[in-house]
Formats: sequence, C-alpha cells, structure tokens
Amino acid sequence: MSLELPKSGSGRLALLGGPKSTTEPFAFYRSFGREEVEAVQKVVESGVLSKFIGAWGEDFYGGEKVKEFENRWAEFFQVPHAVTVNSNTSGLMCALGAVGIEPGDEVILSPWTMSADAAAILVWNAIPVFADIETTTFNLDPRSIESKITERTKAILVTDIFGQAAQLDSIMAIAKKHKIKVIEDCAQAPGALYKNKYVGTVADIGVFSLNYHKHIHTGEGGVCVTRDAHLAERMQLIRNHAESVVARKPTDDLRNLIGFNFRMGEMEAALGIEQLKKLPALARTKTKSAEDLTARLLKLKGLRPPPVMEDCTHVYYMYVCLYDETATGVPRTKIIQALEAEGLPAVRSGYTNIHLLPMFEKRIAYGSKGFPWTMPGRESSVTYGRGTCPVAERLNEQMIGLLWCSYQFDEADVERVAKIFEKVWDHLEDLA
Repeated sequence: MSLELPKSGSGRLALLGGPKSTTEPFAFYRSFGREEVEAVQKVVESGVLSKFIGAWGEDFYGGEKVKEFENRWAEFFQVPHAVTVNSNTSGLMCALGAVGIEPGDEVILSPWTMSADAAAILVWNAIPVFADIETTTFNLDPRSIESKITERTKAILVTDIFGQAAQLDSIMAIAKKHKIKVIEDCAQAPGALYKNKYVGTVADIGVFSLNYHKHIHTGEGGVCVTRDAHLAERMQLIRNHAESVVARKPTDDLRNLIGFNFRMGEMEAALGIEQLKKLPALARTKTKSAEDLTARLLKLKGLRPPPVMEDCTHVYYMYVCLYDETATGVPRTKIIQALEAEGLPAVRSGYTNIHLLPMFEKRIAYGSKGFPWTMPGRESSVTYGRGTCPVAERLNEQMIGLLWCSYQFDEADVERVAKIFEKVWDHLEDLA
C-alpha cells in the first residue's frame, strides 16, 4: 500500500519536506550575570586566587571565599557541615573514602547515572554493584537494592536522577537494617525537596555539582554536605593531601587518607556565593516551565510525561518522557527524527546504562588482569552485561528526553516546544 503524503505547506512535517515549526534557535541557559562578574573581579583584584596549603595549619581549610561559600551552603541546606571540592566526581571520591570503603567492598548504585559514580567506587578498589530502577522516577528501586545486598555491601550510592529524589526513606531504612552508609548524588537535583527536606540532606553524605550545565554553576566545582562532623573532617582531609596533613593533625582513623588535591579556588567560591542566592528562583523557573509543558503533553497518546512523587518537588535537570510505540504505530527513532527536524534541540533517545560500558562487561579497570574484581583473597563474582538491570535496559529503549537545564525554555519557548510535539502527533499517520 502506498503512502500518500500531505500536501506541502505549513501543516506538513519538516521531516517530510514541510517547513520547520521554528527556525529561531532556542537560547542556551544562563544562570549568571553582572553580580558574578563583580564578585570574580574583586577576587582577582585582591591577589588571592587560592589560599589552600597541603599541610596542617591556618590555611589548610582554604581562603576566605571558600570558607564563606561553605558556610552559606550549609546554612541554605540546613546542615552543619559543607565541604567544597573541585567537582562532583571529586566529592563522590571524598565521600566514599570518608565512610571507610575498603578494597573488595561492594557499593550498590544505579545504572542510570553519570559514569563518575561507578569510577569513584573503583578508585577505592571497591566493586560497583548495579541495582535496577523504577519505571516512574527512574531512580533506584529499593526492592532491587535489597536483593543486591551481600555481606560485602558497605554503602549505597543513590542518584536523584533528572531532578527528583529517590525513595530516600525506604533506602535509608534498608541501610539502617544492614548497617551500611548512604551517599546521595544530587548533581541533577539541587534545591529539590523530599518530604520538606532538601535532597542531599537525608543521606549520610550528599554531593552536589557546580559544573556548567547544572541549575547553578561555577564553571567546575562541587559541594559535599553532612550532619556528621567526623565524616566532614575526613572529607576535608581527603580533599587536601591527607597523608601529609595527618603527620601533625591528630586522627584515630587513617583509612583512605590519601593525598588528593580536590580544592576549590577563590574565584569559583565567589561565583558560588552569588549563584546560591539565585538557586530558589532558578529552580522554580525550571519547574514551572516543565509543568506547563506536561499539561500540554498529557493529551498525546503513547507519551508519558515525567510524574512527580507525592510530597516531593522536581527541578528538572532533564525532562524525560516514556514513549510507547505500540500506541502510535510509529518507531521512537522516527518520532525523534521528526521532533528534531521541526527545530527541537537536544532530544535524547536514551540514557547511559553504565553496567553495559566496556569497563564493566569486560571487568577491566586497573591494568589488564581484572583488578579489583580479581583481587587475591577478595575475588568478586559480580558480573555485568545485558540482563543485569532489565528495567533500565527496557526503559532506555522507550525514553525521549530533553536537556531541560541546557536551554532557557521560558514561557514562549515552552509554547514552541509544545506545538512541535503536537504537530508531530497530528501527523503520526504520515510517519507510520
């Protein structure tokens, strides 16, 4: 049967020869302005770009702007301790080292997260164990976590993916039952709430990102938060050449006190002070624009916009829908091609399933002999590959995502995005 295409004109899909829905580029997201420029200028004029010294003494904790930023971050998130670092990745390494992860230990994490989460575990010669995710929020499924716990499990690294918290109460209850620690990767969810608590403040340690495509940023950077003074001190030591510092600074726990340099500079801290002031307003803007889009997309068959858990907020680092091609008869690849042809930017067809990366499928990290999985006396039977996390693997084939934090997506932009989706859905028969 031949397919008769619609006549050329404004209603015809761009993918099939019609005009684009929009030819004006979407503006990139910009969270900073004159305030940040002036703050950095003052630092430069002061002549003090960093004041960290990798030895015990007055400047072990860094310069005045770093200390001010840490105090302001702790006050905002209502925790007693905040430790700045030069990236979220560094923060995760500090956090895992601080909780006492040892070679051969197992740490449970999500396959849907940045690869840095798994790499930070391997840095300490520990074994990443991937649990599966929920079909609703795409966060770690507590039931899968429970099924993965063994006598070697020492921590859970939970990611608040796409801007919404995981089921933190359930995860913390599992951790308490098994006497293990929980580290929360909040890179994509700064300012999101979980039952009136900020994400990052429920776990033993929360780690935030401040790199360029997040809600607020300092170019590169990160912040760890905790309510535990001992964990805060250990992260400060790991951040700044611990092995040298402890020669003069007394400590009764020498585990993992290896000398890294994860220090934040004064310019980044000055930027962070100004950015933090804007976080509530910026997060609200992202949330409002995403909610407006959801109201429009709910009408489209076969498309499920992102739900929001009860008693939680969503700050939408990414706007992730699930697409059921059996409801429309159109393959997902064709839908994405049509959306992009109409002028919609940054459409994601899936998310990285970390457990399928070559490092894990082949179990090759340090050297060529399979270390740390083949560590003498602590050999690991953990394997990876397809079938390890079936829900994550299936959802990866159904996801249509927008990089919500990479573009302004103001009210006018949301209208343009909605009309693009609606136009494509109006022409499903032409795509079938």
